[in-house]
Amino acid sequence: MSNSILIEPIYNNYCARIIDIILPIQQIEFGVSITLEGQPDLLDIETNYHKDGGGFWGALNNEELVGTIALMNVGHNTGVIRKMFVKKDYRGKELSIAQHLLESLIDYCRQHNIADIYLGTVDILKAACRFYERNGFVRIKMEELPSYFPRMKADNTFYHLNLRN
Repeated sequence: MSNSILIEPIYNNYCARIIDIILPIQQIEFGVSITLEGQPDLLDIETNYHKDGGGFWGALNNEELVGTIALMNVGHNTGVIRKMFVKKDYRGKELSIAQHLLESLIDYCRQHNIADIYLGTVDILKAACRFYERNGFVRIKMEELPSYFPRMKADNTFYHLNLRN
């Protein structure tokens, strides 16, 4: 990873920058019809992610936020990945920002006894699906999600990673 890219926890002082990354990727780049109103969690990162034992991490290139990943702790030794986004100019194997973000989240899960990680995404995000599968996530049916999984309306593809080793 480039020396100028740092992965670190981020908080409410980053909300505007988080929104500036996520909404254009969702709406413009991938045509997902989701608005800020449909994602109120982005307006209060600390309450929605950090407060209950989850986290929100940013990839910073000097002071510029170039990627995000979030973890909701939903209890039952289970976490849910949300808000995995990397700016287009920073994607790819050269910098491996998505990989480093995911590894930071998984390390956090291991340190905090979170043994199961789930996520939902949309099937049009084919590269994201391949990325999760390369990292050991297994595609599951919606019916296989635990009852406490907080499903987002747009999601139609689901994954699980078991960290019990």
